[in-house]
Amino acid sequence: MKRKHKRLLFVALGILILAAAASLILFAFKGNIIFFLSPTEITEKSKKNEISPQQRLRIGGLVEKGSLTKGVINRFKVTDLNKSIIVEFKGLLPDLFREGQGIVAEGRYNNAVFTASEVLAKHDETYMPPEVAEALKKSGKWKPTLEK
Repeated sequence: MKRKHKRLLFVALGILILAAAASLILFAFKGNIIFFLSPTEITEKSKKNEISPQQRLRIGGLVEKGSLTKGVINRFKVTDLNKSIIVEFKGLLPDLFREGQGIVAEGRYNNAVFTASEVLAKHDETYMPPEVAEALKKSGKWKPTLEK
C-alpha cells in the first residue's frame, strides 16, 4: 500500500471514530434534553402526535389575566397571544408570579393540560426570558414596553 493510501485510510478512520463518538454523546443526552415550546407550537405538535405524554417540555409565555385559580393544585393559562394552554402546578407559586407576567414552566403535556413540575417567574419588571420573548415575537402580537 502506498503512503498516500495509508494516509487516506488513517483520515477516514479518524472521521469514522469522531462520528461514532458524536452519535454516542447525542444518544446519551437524548433523555435529558428539554425542548422549549410556545403554546402555539405545543398545540400544533400535539395535533400531529409529535409530543408524547412522557416527554419533558418547557412552555413559556404570559399568564393570561383572569385565568388563575389557586388551591392544592394551581391552575392558570399560559398564552403567546395566539393560543392558550391550561397549566396545572401542585405547590407554591413563585413570589413574582402574577397574571399578565412572563413565566417559564417545565413539565409534561397530556390531554390538553400541561402539568408543571416547576414554574419560574420573571425576576424584575422589565425582564422577559429570551425564549418567551422570542415566542411572543413569532406570534406577531407582542409589543415590548419602552424603557425609560
